[in-house]
Amino acid sequence: MAGICAPAIARAAHICKDYASHLPKERPMQQHLTIVKHPLVQHKLTLMREKDTSTAVFRQLLREISQLLAYEVTHELPMTTREIETPMQEMDAPVLAGRKLALISILRAGNGLLDGMLELIPSARVGFVGLYRDEATLKPVQYYFKVPDQLAKRLVIVVDPMLATGNSSAAAVDLLKQAGATDIRFLCLLASPEGVARMKEAHPDVPIVTASLDDRLDEKGYILPGLGDAGDRMFGTK
Repeated sequence: MAGICAPAIARAAHICKDYASHLPKERPMQQHLTIVKHPLVQHKLTLMREKDTSTAVFRQLLREISQLLAYEVTHELPMTTREIETPMQEMDAPVLAGRKLALISILRAGNGLLDGMLELIPSARVGFVGLYRDEATLKPVQYYFKVPDQLAKRLVIVVDPMLATGNSSAAAVDLLKQAGATDIRFLCLLASPEGVARMKEAHPDVPIVTASLDDRLDEKGYILPGLGDAGDRMFGTK
């Protein structure tokens, strides 16, 4: 019996010895646009699009879908190992490496995605960028900016439900780069082709993760078919 098991034991020991070398390495996301087509994401998004969905249900769905999207936008986080002790033995176990990531919400609607992501990543540092869209020019106007320190050493994930014209999103990323951020990803619920093109032009190094690339913008800069104003629907202000 011992002779039969020895090769298997040797192979297992070799695998354990090399375990750390096979952990995921830090690498940039390659695609500029990633559309998350998971069935749960798409189902929840459909419920959110319906005009008769209540504020409470809309808010809950946004919280749920943000966690599913967070899984995609963080799937390449750098890893290392540390020694722990299980009830059975000691082991070198995988843990996240580097400084805690930074979640940056574009106010106010970004807070809907932020809340759900913080449930999944409670140790993340949090920042806020206050921008509103001038309805006449569709250009962003800044009114608030507060972000964590040492952004250059953190993965920065910017969250805003709607990537419409892309002007506010591009302006927010401009401000974050000026604050030192170098590794930035943008997470949204819906994107328009115009918004994606604007972001790619302004920040080709910033990957976008979204649940849907919709058809187009209307003359007022709203996404079609879209889901209306995400902030108003989330907070019940319209």
